[in-house]
Amino acid sequence: MKTNYLILALIAIVSVNSFSYSQGFSQEIGVTLGPVAFKSDYGLRGSSETNFGNIGFGIGLLHYINFSYRADCNCYSRDTYFNDHFKVRTELDYHTTTLDHFGEFADQDTENGLKLRSMHGKAKVLEIGPSLEWYPRSITDFDSNRYSFAPYASLGIHFVSFSPEATTDLPGSLGAASNTYPAFLAPAGEDPYIDTSSGGTYAVTWSVGTRYRLNDQSDLILDARWHFYGSDFVDGLNHNNPQNEANDWMFWLNIGYVFYLNN
Repeated sequence: MKTNYLILALIAIVSVNSFSYSQGFSQEIGVTLGPVAFKSDYGLRGSSETNFGNIGFGIGLLHYINFSYRADCNCYSRDTYFNDHFKVRTELDYHTTTLDHFGEFADQDTENGLKLRSMHGKAKVLEIGPSLEWYPRSITDFDSNRYSFAPYASLGIHFVSFSPEATTDLPGSLGAASNTYPAFLAPAGEDPYIDTSSGGTYAVTWSVGTRYRLNDQSDLILDARWHFYGSDFVDGLNHNNPQNEANDWMFWLNIGYVFYLNN
């Protein structure tokens, strides 16, 4: 599945490149990276120990369509509000996070506390998809160096491929009553609460950030991102208790570099 996503990404970029030249759009490419806080069924909701303990890392490849600069004439365009205030971003992201149980229940000196402390997981996620970026200030003015910062907000949707892991330090395979915390044991007749099969879903994404102008052909970006997944098995767990009221999601703080292809 991951190979298919990579092939689709290359086809999309090549297709958009040809289309942009014929239609007069310009393009940008970039890379971004930074820490990921993965919010899953590991740990306690609202626990600072969980929030700071389950931190991973992500990297993304970026492609932008810039409607304010025309590649066919090497000139700026303010034809419409959309041209001067929106960009389309397509990205290919990969992030991975090692997951552990933190909080009062895992800290207890009991058999169940030991089961929680002994349980470990990993979320490995590949995503590809488009987002629409809105710039409240003029993109043309920013591109022509009239100011240095260009704040933006974005909304998008991604296709997601995930491959989780879940293990225990205790004897036996995770999922047995002898080594698994009771909340992760499904009642008879229900689907298992632990499933480390690879799968696919979608993510609704939104972000806020800013660009900083380096020179005529490149920017730095600082971006705060939220991805909300359509599945609760991205981390391999989906249990039935008050700590599992929402699907998996993640927060990604990243910094990146963008290069203008047509300037």
